[in-house]
Amino acid sequence: MTKRSWVISVLVICSLLWLAGCTGKTVNEKAVEEKVTEPKQKPVQTPQEEPQKEEAPKPIAVNVIDPTTKSIIKTFLPVDMGFGTDNDAYKKELKKWAQDLARGTESTAGYDQRMVLDKMDANGQIIKGKPRIILEETELVEKVITASAAGGDVELPLYVTESGYKPEDVKHLGEVVVATFTTRFNSGVVGRSKNIELSAEAINNFIVGAGDIFSFNTTVGPSDAKHGYQKAKEIVNKQLVDGIGGGICQTSSTLFNAVDKLGVSYIEKHHHSLSVGYVPAGRDATVSYGGPDFRFQNTNGAPFIIKSIYKKGSLTIEVRTSAAYQGLMAKH
Repeated sequence: MTKRSWVISVLVICSLLWLAGCTGKTVNEKAVEEKVTEPKQKPVQTPQEEPQKEEAPKPIAVNVIDPTTKSIIKTFLPVDMGFGTDNDAYKKELKKWAQDLARGTESTAGYDQRMVLDKMDANGQIIKGKPRIILEETELVEKVITASAAGGDVELPLYVTESGYKPEDVKHLGEVVVATFTTRFNSGVVGRSKNIELSAEAINNFIVGAGDIFSFNTTVGPSDAKHGYQKAKEIVNKQLVDGIGGGICQTSSTLFNAVDKLGVSYIEKHHHSLSVGYVPAGRDATVSYGGPDFRFQNTNGAPFIIKSIYKKGSLTIEVRTSAAYQGLMAKH
């Protein structure tokens, strides 16, 4: 290659390099340009927490608990019933509720339960009855009112009374007769005789413990045809009328005249509207299931047993006890 050609080639190469430098961009320039032209990103915003809503306070409630089953039988919201604004009305409503709960209504049974006394069978074994149960209405109302300020649980104040005798007493209760009374009737009047027999058997061998309350109606039960009672004359509103069960009042009156020789207390006793011939005037005790009852409490301090002896034309009621208790049975 000639010297001139070499010089020309060098000039051409230099010219090309100069052009490339004028039109190209450095790496730094490109980076700056991309950064400038890049769209700005919006800052990430964290979602704002919603303010927590305050829960409404729960209303004050009073739960009434059955102590036997531990179940809730009633829940009261005292404020809704007038507590704090009309306490008299609130207490009045509680009293009505407590009364219905204790004594029952037409559709529901109450907690109150009369004692059904234990009975001795022909083999000397005990047939268990039922204890006396009382729901103290006033105490229940006061407990609910006290709990109404802050709420809570209230147990029913139930008082249970078992029969007042010891198991070891039983085999001795027939040892001595401490009272007896006999009445007579016309055995030819079949219906009346049968009714006396059935009611006498119904009270036979019942144990009346110390402090126990005997109820003729509870012990004998319904004197209706379903239970074998027959039609006979009975006194209703000062008149003799036919009725199922006529004659059972002779049994209750005979019992009264026997236990009246002892130190018992009478809870309920009624006279007939007419005089009866089987006991002296004023010495009768009329009864009717669901109506008038003959009830007494054994206040002697010792148990006794009732024995009824039915014969053709006569009924005898004996009161027997242990020889060890005989001295306690005198009438006070």
